[in-house]
Amino acid sequence: MRNRRYLRLFTIPLLLSLVLLGGCDAALLNPKGYIGHEIKTLIVISVCLMLIVVIPAIFMSLYFPFKYREGNNAKYSPNWDFSMKIETMVWGVPIIIILILGSLTYYYTHKVEPSNPIPAHVSSEKPMTIQVVALKWKWLFIYPEQGIATVNQVVFPEKTPVKFAITSDTTITSFFIPQLGSQIYAMAGMETKLHLMADEPGVFQGTAANFIGYGYSYMLFKAVSKTRADFDAWVADVKSGQAKDQVTGDSVNVSSLTPAAYQEFRLKENMASFEPVAFYNLTPSQYGKDGLFEDILESYIPEPKPQAASHQSASVGGH
Repeated sequence: MRNRRYLRLFTIPLLLSLVLLGGCDAALLNPKGYIGHEIKTLIVISVCLMLIVVIPAIFMSLYFPFKYREGNNAKYSPNWDFSMKIETMVWGVPIIIILILGSLTYYYTHKVEPSNPIPAHVSSEKPMTIQVVALKWKWLFIYPEQGIATVNQVVFPEKTPVKFAITSDTTITSFFIPQLGSQIYAMAGMETKLHLMADEPGVFQGTAANFIGYGYSYMLFKAVSKTRADFDAWVADVKSGQAKDQVTGDSVNVSSLTPAAYQEFRLKENMASFEPVAFYNLTPSQYGKDGLFEDILESYIPEPKPQAASHQSASVGGH
């Protein structure tokens, strides 16, 4: 009867844990791109190595209290104080595991470094660039080569390396598409780079993986991978003003993202709802010589202080 009570004590928490974990989305373990597959490999190997220590430790934490419980009369050895076998196992195994984990982490960290392009042997397709701007509480995606922009939905062709150039026009956050790979920070006045690629057509959840205040939970977007032909057709539809949401199929109004329209959109804050998907046409002549993305970056470059300028003029005049 007592043994059944102990068995129930361990079984109920285990079953509750399995039920709660059943609601989790294991996106990292279901990758759809080259970087995601490499990260999954590192995660699986690391977990298996750590289980070599964790499983015996959990087993002993349950077995010893059960064996030496009151009334079981287990063997007691008060004069025992040292065992070379136990010391070797306790110290030797973790040291070996740490050395292996450290070496693997070093190797994969350099292999999937976010700023490194996708290797040529993985894809022979020409890479494309998408510029990403984090705003309150939405994502703006700029396609400099196609002359269009989107909000809260980024579309790209499958099996094509995509270089994401990322910045923020608000607080710091983190750009993350779990099924495709790494996350990287978006910081105002700075540009970070992330190279990703989708192996197949699909819709993947993107998010801001960094808590940045009230409303950030609405900072979600869909990453849509399409065939090259479908992607080219979608770009043509956006440029002609006849595009549809690539997830729901609903028609989306296409407007012009002028500098004034961008500032109005930038200052708009949806604190309690998702920003709807929107498509824009870009007019390069309305921005600086490099484009809207570069204009946003340059807006954070501090201007020379008037005192410094007048001091410099005085120094020149004195000479």
